[in-house]
Amino acid sequence: MEDIVFESVRTVTQEEFARLVEERARTGDLHEYELLNGRIVMTPPAGFPHGALEVAVCAVLLRFVQERGLGLVFGPSQGFTLPSGDTLSPDAAFVSNERWRAGPAPADGEFIRIVPDLVVEILSPSTASRDRGEKRGIYERNGVREYWLVDARARTVTRFVLRANAYDAGRTFDDGASVESEILAGLSVPVSSLWLTAPART
Repeated sequence: MEDIVFESVRTVTQEEFARLVEERARTGDLHEYELLNGRIVMTPPAGFPHGALEVAVCAVLLRFVQERGLGLVFGPSQGFTLPSGDTLSPDAAFVSNERWRAGPAPADGEFIRIVPDLVVEILSPSTASRDRGEKRGIYERNGVREYWLVDARARTVTRFVLRANAYDAGRTFDDGASVESEILAGLSVPVSSLWLTAPART
């Protein structure tokens, strides 16, 4: 059975959403919550190998960005409060020095009110349609300059680049190729390097 996703039946504001997430965190709730077009969407913890892919993608971005002093890299627990009224927590995100300095100073324990330059979402059975559709539209409207979709089943990475306020048609990189970033010039990631190589079971 595929993961079950729950959505609120009424819309809420970003302030209401932030209070709900804070209350849930105090109870030890492990679910992920996002605010999409006014709806609270709850997703259960992801199944294998989603977590390993998150680490692999974040490690690649972090190493490249830190070596060049380009900005900050965030993992899947970081929420971003976007100008459109949505609050999302992508699987990986890069914020350039320019956007970080231009945005409001973040407060401890609160979501960041900055639009990332690059966002990565890892597809799972419960999130794939939203990642490809609704969330892609939200990232586009808010000015996320580059958007990657990582598909472990197809062993591909699809990259969308913002051009004239809209994403291009996207380019898919398969297992034998390297995905190249346009906003992180020089970043080239062999797609095959992202997949988990688990130790042999005895």
